[in-house]
Amino acid sequence: MAEEAQSKATEVAPMKVEEVAVTEATPPAPAPEAAEEEAEPKKTAEETKPEAEEVGPPAEAIVAPSVSFKEESNVVADLVDPEKKALDELKQLVQAALANNEFAPPPPPPVKEEEPKPEEPAAAAPAPEEPETEPEEPPKPAETDSPAPPPEVEPPKPTAEKEEPLPAAAEDDGAKTGEAVEETVAPIATAPAAAAEEVTPAAGDEPPAETPAPPPAEPPEEVFIWGVPLLGDERSDTILLKFLRARDFKVKDALSMLKNAVIWRKQFGIEALLQEDLGLPELEKAVFMHGVDREGHPVCYNVYGEFQNKELYDKAFGDEEKRQRFLKWRIQYLEKGIRELLDFTPGGVSSMVQVTDLKNTPRLGKHRQATRQAVTLLQDNYPEFIAKKVFINVPWWYLAFSRMMSPFFTQRTKSKFVFAGQSKSAETLFKYITPEQVPVAFGGLSNESDPEFTTADAVTEVTIKASSKQSIEIPATEATLLVWELRVSGWEVSYGAEFMPSAEDGYTVIVQKTRKLVATDEPVIKTSFKIGEPGKVVLNIENPTSKKKKLLYRSKAKSSAKPT
Repeated sequence: MAEEAQSKATEVAPMKVEEVAVTEATPPAPAPEAAEEEAEPKKTAEETKPEAEEVGPPAEAIVAPSVSFKEESNVVADLVDPEKKALDELKQLVQAALANNEFAPPPPPPVKEEEPKPEEPAAAAPAPEEPETEPEEPPKPAETDSPAPPPEVEPPKPTAEKEEPLPAAAEDDGAKTGEAVEETVAPIATAPAAAAEEVTPAAGDEPPAETPAPPPAEPPEEVFIWGVPLLGDERSDTILLKFLRARDFKVKDALSMLKNAVIWRKQFGIEALLQEDLGLPELEKAVFMHGVDREGHPVCYNVYGEFQNKELYDKAFGDEEKRQRFLKWRIQYLEKGIRELLDFTPGGVSSMVQVTDLKNTPRLGKHRQATRQAVTLLQDNYPEFIAKKVFINVPWWYLAFSRMMSPFFTQRTKSKFVFAGQSKSAETLFKYITPEQVPVAFGGLSNESDPEFTTADAVTEVTIKASSKQSIEIPATEATLLVWELRVSGWEVSYGAEFMPSAEDGYTVIVQKTRKLVATDEPVIKTSFKIGEPGKVVLNIENPTSKKKKLLYRSKAKSSAKPT
């Protein structure tokens, strides 16, 4: 991805991290995303060369945008020389920034303290009327109380008036009144004299006495991000490479992005947020992690059609406080997923796949503000966490829009984005995720509440041609309890099952009478059959339609006990 000048630098990487934005979802939202990315290819094509000529470090200028459809390696030995040089340079800059405490949040501005002060006198202006009446009343009681104190007040008044010139009388030592005053004044007078005596020698003879006080030097702070220190750990290189790739290996820009991300995490309170209970378990219907893709990346599903539920929608986006809580929940969920499911060691899986279901997605509403804010935070602070982003059940107009914007995307961005309409959604998912890892709701066979099968039980895929019949044989070499399950997306097929013993004189047993299955039937059929002799179970599926169908099935032997 190419970098744009300062203000747009955060818009370039955004597309990459925007892919990370698990909250990005409403169909209108991609428009600003596309707009951000639209400027990106122009920058890469037209301004990369001038930057290469102006920028001094060749490491930043030589590295060209990746056009590979394969995720880049996070092993330093696999990097090309310019990338290695950029990584080494970034490490040096990070070390210097740590020594200078540049990853600390800036102090709060003191402007707010002075602003309210000028406003107070203006508010106090109308009050003078009351104080004017109040001072008039005190003199009256003062007159009533004055007769008693006058004799006591009169003697000090003359002394006070004569004591003012007594500094001179203190030199004469003649008057008794002066002596009395001198006794009180003397300690005040002697103190500055002593101070003066101390100042004169300090100014003349002891200038070095002030220099020996050394300022205490604080050790540099050790900064962590996603539980990984920025330097000194085998996982640190993976973290730094994410920020370098987000800024096309432009070292200074990568350092700036890293600083901003660390400071934001401190200000947002990420570490405390991880321990906070936000009380939104219902949202895990809309955003959840499930299984891995064919390369081992964790998969995050975003099902925004869940927000058609008005109660859930109001709980997440009803007012500003709820929207801010939703934002915190989304960040918290992503943080936990990163720490629990990703591996930043060299060669480890350090990114994820996102599947965004656009079926029945709300278009307009209060959620747009929250999702945009989430996208901004994620794109600025979570770079290179998406290996692939798959949009399924995409409306026709969204597909048209994506095709229109495709020429403005970089090759790298286009390699990460996949769009599929409703009829192709399951088939598209299976290209990147095996069926046993795909939830039943999205066309696969994975069901966390299923006691029979898990994601470790492989699924076989079979394509049934149009107007044809397909038979699947499951052998059984001994007495056992055989369990199998199958599904055909959209059904509209006929299905039956039978057991055929190996013995020539054996009888075929009808396990499942042939029946027609339609789209409204249960998406998955599970059957078990006790087998008392060697043989095979045969599944017969007939596709009478003019379109090919995808059959998914798997089986396992539960036990070897003979039937009673």
